Amino acid sequence: MRKLKLIWDFHGPDAIKIAQHHEIHLKEYIQLEKLDITITGFETISNVHALAYLVVDEANMKPIRDALKPHRGQVYG
Repeated sequence: MRKLKLIWDFHGPDAIKIAQHHEIHLKEYIQLEKLDITITGFETISNVHALAYLVVDEANMKPIRDALKPHRGQVYG
């Protein structure tokens, strides 16, 4: 099954801290909803651009996308 990476982008001088904090909220959502998602993270693109993400099975993507409203997505792997 194909996996998709749902991505939230953050820009500005606090982007890295915000992305790190957003990952905490993603993990809380996973736990609250009892989802079988094990891959989350954040990446620093530059000193003013960072992102947080989680990886979902394509079949389960739509309800998570609709609830969390990621900025974009891409095929994972």
